[in-house]
Amino acid sequence: MRAPAVAIGLFVVACGPAGEGARVPPVTSAGAKPTDAVAAPPPKAGSGGSPYAGHGAESVPPEVIARYAPTPLATDVSRRIQAMLDVRAPVGSRIAPDGSSVYFAWNVTGTAQVWKADGPRRFPLQLTGGEDVTRLVGITPDGKWLVVSRDRKGEENPGLYLLAADNGGALREVQHKAKVQTQLEYVSDDGKYLYFRSNDVKIDSYAIYKWEIATGKRELVFGEPGLWSIADHTGTKLLLAKATGALTSELSAYDEASKTTTPLFGQNEKEEYDVAYGAAPGELLVQTPKFGDFRRLYRTKPSARSGKPLAAADVIAVTPDVKHDVASFFIDRPRTHVYYTTNEGGFTRAHVLDGKTYAEQKLPEVKDAVHTRFGTPTWNGRFVTVNVSTAKAPTTSYVFDWQTQKLVQWVMPSTPEIDTSKFAVASLETYPARDGTKIPMFVRRPPGCNVAALCPVVVSFHGGPEGQSLPGFHAFAQLFVDAGFVFVEPNVRGSDGYGKAWLHADDGPKRLQVVSDIEDASKYVRSAWAHEGKAPKVGITGGSYGGYSTLIGMTKFAGAYDAGVANVGMSNLLSFLLNTAPYRRALRASEYGDPEKDREALLELSPITHIARVNAPLMLIQGASDPRVPVGEAIQMHDALEKRGVATKLMVFPDEGHGAQKRENKVLEIGHTLSFFEATLKK
Repeated sequence: MRAPAVAIGLFVVACGPAGEGARVPPVTSAGAKPTDAVAAPPPKAGSGGSPYAGHGAESVPPEVIARYAPTPLATDVSRRIQAMLDVRAPVGSRIAPDGSSVYFAWNVTGTAQVWKADGPRRFPLQLTGGEDVTRLVGITPDGKWLVVSRDRKGEENPGLYLLAADNGGALREVQHKAKVQTQLEYVSDDGKYLYFRSNDVKIDSYAIYKWEIATGKRELVFGEPGLWSIADHTGTKLLLAKATGALTSELSAYDEASKTTTPLFGQNEKEEYDVAYGAAPGELLVQTPKFGDFRRLYRTKPSARSGKPLAAADVIAVTPDVKHDVASFFIDRPRTHVYYTTNEGGFTRAHVLDGKTYAEQKLPEVKDAVHTRFGTPTWNGRFVTVNVSTAKAPTTSYVFDWQTQKLVQWVMPSTPEIDTSKFAVASLETYPARDGTKIPMFVRRPPGCNVAALCPVVVSFHGGPEGQSLPGFHAFAQLFVDAGFVFVEPNVRGSDGYGKAWLHADDGPKRLQVVSDIEDASKYVRSAWAHEGKAPKVGITGGSYGGYSTLIGMTKFAGAYDAGVANVGMSNLLSFLLNTAPYRRALRASEYGDPEKDREALLELSPITHIARVNAPLMLIQGASDPRVPVGEAIQMHDALEKRGVATKLMVFPDEGHGAQKRENKVLEIGHTLSFFEATLKK
């Protein structure tokens, strides 16, 4: 079920919904034809011409990647980053079917790997290793096998493997093909099959397969064209979702036995739905914002709908009518409990309902919790992981036993040599946009940096653009606070968590009306936080859409910020849409606009259009393997700035994609960002 993107670790970037366990749609054929803004065939990025073509490391000459390789950091800077990177917590916890062990991902080795703890607060056993990010995505009902996903160099073409649950050992490959995405959908209730989806037949579609564990035999289950996923299943019935936009989807029922597909709803509308089978026969649980401004959970019996739009008369509300979103939900396999979280101004609250009556169920509370989220329950529904983070500590994993009603802490976060009790607590504040709209922002201040002192400010914009900056524990932000910066994270219009009107305020050409929220943040900071008539210096940064926001802030709104660091940001929305992993052209077009119909708006909203205005130092950070924001976006921006004599630094990681995953690269990514702002904002 849908969950908002969440920062895990120090610096997370995302272009489109992402996060722990997030699905990555496949690469598909282009949905838009080249225009005269992007000639065909264009030369490779960095080859002396513009624009570029394609994405991934193969789209850039090796000598270009080598030219912009990261340089070593000063020793004192590296030590600061290394110490903070040791502040970490396991994520993605799952419980063994009998409740005897907890499995989780942990990056203690430098990249995320799978670990196992055989009791509360026991020292864990590492089950996977190597340089490739590996995550746990499933467990068989008998507890014998773990299903893990492994990606290489941030390419987002993960493969599936089986791993012995007791002590690990060699991985057994299910499927891992070059330039192909293979993602687990579910493990069958009898434990005999893995159901997964893959774009290995047609590059612009997911085929659904089942793979027999005993024999390794693969069988095609569903092969119609489209960006399909399995929302839920019961018996031989699959509840299929077909993505039609960044957030929208169509729902259908597929009978595996008769091989028949029945449209349910979403086919004749552009609406956001997340669904699951309820406990009652024929009943569906539906999370949607369709009938109000906020997402709410409903139940419905759509058997007679046959693709008609879902109407208010067809649903019964399950959750209260409140002014905040139901952020995520799921129901356990026995259909005994419905778990959901609410996003209350950026704070995550956990709730449980009885699966049959939908009556609220009580859970023990954890003191000072800022975010409380659920992990996957056991197959029998008895145990569920509860992950809690506070403002002063990383995520701590608990296991709740419905039978004993006890909440037991299992996995401890790690904070060696760092006193997290001194971490700055984010305060929720607002600033006025030019039309009077109040824009929420979370602010972290060093001691002494208040209205009576002048301190440099770094404004960090989130990715997405349908993301959301959140309060709570934030080691990356604390590095800036420790260095004497006020750290600001706005949630401009287009952010998630504030209702669908706010979320869709920047769709397509409408972005022209609200992109000024980026400039208005700086205007407010310079005015409201001035001291004795002197305004603070203000920097801008962010990753993915936050990187784009940085580039817009430094170009279209030149003068608003004194320095910028853009991480995997788009410099030209047209070339981005035409060269991003092609499935994204359709899904991202619903957010940014159509390359043909909205061409003029896309050009006006492209940072490179306003490059002549740049008057402050800028640094660009990029991964060569990035399938979302191609490396060519950074290179073309750097080349254009260099021709104009603007002080610009470009750093390309040859073994990373959409943001650094490896520890040594994270150190360089964060360290160069921090050093750049110290050099430019503290003069």
